[in-house]
Amino acid sequence: MKRWIAVAVLLITVGLAGCAHRMVVVYASAPTPPAALNEAAQHGYQDGFEAARRDVADQRPPDIARHPRFRKPPVPPPAFENYRSGFKAGYDAFLRQGPPPRQ
Repeated sequence: MKRWIAVAVLLITVGLAGCAHRMVVVYASAPTPPAALNEAAQHGYQDGFEAARRDVADQRPPDIARHPRFRKPPVPPPAFENYRSGFKAGYDAFLRQGPPPRQ
């Protein structure tokens, strides 16, 4: 009888240990965009920063071309390049800052 209890406790312990999932949590708020950027580039900077944050949180490899807002910016056509340059700067800024500090 004691043997069955010992086996049951061991199996429950091993079974519950297998349920642990690694979770990546990224705590970072977008810094204020550089003042030298125009309005479209500042908007792109914030969107790029958030896109990189989501990529890291979802454990996706960094690829700026995958993001629909980079491919088709939500600004008028004359401002496409400004938005894209801001998006790239924000995306790179997040990736350069490194992982958040451990608690």
